[in-house]
Amino acid sequence: MQIDLIKGHGSGNDFLLIDEKANPYTFSENDRAVLARLLCNRHSDLGADGILFIMNSNHADGKMRVFNADGSEASMCGNGLRLVARYICEKLQRQEGVIETMKANLRVSKQADLYPNVPTYQVEISPVSFKLTDLPLKLNQPTLVNEKIPELSSELSFSALAVPNPHLIAIVDTDQLQSELQRQISERVNEPNELFPDGVNVSFVKSINPGNIYVNTFERGVGFTNACGTAMSASSLITCLQNLNEIDQPINVYNNGGKVQCVVHRSEGDYSIDLIGNATYLYQATVEVDLEKNSFAVTNKGDFSEQMAYQKLQTEVQSFLQKG
Repeated sequence: MQIDLIKGHGSGNDFLLIDEKANPYTFSENDRAVLARLLCNRHSDLGADGILFIMNSNHADGKMRVFNADGSEASMCGNGLRLVARYICEKLQRQEGVIETMKANLRVSKQADLYPNVPTYQVEISPVSFKLTDLPLKLNQPTLVNEKIPELSSELSFSALAVPNPHLIAIVDTDQLQSELQRQISERVNEPNELFPDGVNVSFVKSINPGNIYVNTFERGVGFTNACGTAMSASSLITCLQNLNEIDQPINVYNNGGKVQCVVHRSEGDYSIDLIGNATYLYQATVEVDLEKNSFAVTNKGDFSEQMAYQKLQTEVQSFLQKG
């Protein structure tokens, strides 16, 4: 089976894009999971955090399905959605569109460059739910906002929400951020456990100053990642609820892969978040895949030149974080 793909990243969170709209691929559900495990393997010639399958939609400009590197399917991916937004908008030669995801149809649009020569897209992150049943998180209470979970930590307070991916967020100081606490908690809640039967994304958030935060995320199905779009969005919302930032005001969110901007909105008691960041292409490739033998070979590969501009952004981000 021959497959054409593009590798790209949002904030260093990298994906393989496979277009099922323009190609006659006939993947089964099992095929998608196998492809994700095979092509995303970091020890292979490709490697990525996941695969973004771009499909036809009956009521939107396109549909995105996200498969993590372990073969599991995610309900949403903010960094990946920016890549899909770019791909579809460029194909349609439009500045904006609507992308169908597992839980909602989301608005996307091209924006002014976040940094010179860095293609930038804005995507809608919603729906937002604080109901523990939507994660799910098995506690004898309906919600959890800035409260302790004694089974996980005696020192940290947590907030839990689905956007719609499940997230567990703690506001931390520098010592807690640099400790092994996040790894220990993340591994516990993503192995068989009584609290999170389906696992959860775990983020440690450090407030730098008003309008600027740093987010480090252990992503369910991936592990520690350069950035997670829904985690940065959810973290921005939590900082607004704790009066560290303001609703309807841009928040610079720094991460190990670079930075994005988030704007939290509230309307009639419901929240949504705009996630604004890069959609950088790394290369396009053709691969020959044998699913029965669980093997593949790259038969053609061509690099894009966009990463150099993004690396300049990363350098500025690291300089800012070191000063902070």
